[in-house]
Amino acid sequence: MALINPYIHFNGNAEEAFTFYKSVFGGDFAKIMRYKDLSSPEYPVPENDANRLMHIALPIGKSNVLMGSDVLEIMGQVTENDNRNTISISAESRDEADKLFNGLSEGGNIEMPIADGPLGSYFGMFADKYGVQWMVNFDPKYNGQN
Repeated sequence: MALINPYIHFNGNAEEAFTFYKSVFGGDFAKIMRYKDLSSPEYPVPENDANRLMHIALPIGKSNVLMGSDVLEIMGQVTENDNRNTISISAESRDEADKLFNGLSEGGNIEMPIADGPLGSYFGMFADKYGVQWMVNFDPKYNGQN
C-alpha cells in the first residue's frame, strides 16, 4: 500500500519548526539538505538563501515521514492563507493524543480543544505557532479499546 507523507513549506524557519516537531515526536532527522549544498557555477544559490533548508525529513512512528523545506526568497512568501492543508494524526491512546495536541499546539492557536466528541472519538484542532494546521484524533473503536 502507498504511504502518504506530509510535506510543508516555510519562509526560512523550517529548521526551527522541525526542531520543535522533533521535540514533540522524538526521533532523529533522516535527512537535512541546505540549498548551498547544491550550489554550483551552473546553478548558483543567492547568499540570502544558502542556509535555508532545501529538504528535511523526520520519521514519525513505524512508517510515516514528516518532510519540509524553505521556499527561496525569489519564490515569494508562503502565508497561512495559502495553506489549505491540514495534517491529521491518529493517536494510539488518549495519553498520546494529549501529549501530541499539547506539545504541537504550544504557542499556537487552538481552534477546537481536544475533548470527547459526539461520535465517540477524542478530537481537537489547532494551528501551530508556524501556521501549520493540525488535527489530533484518538478513536477507541479503531484501537481495540472499547
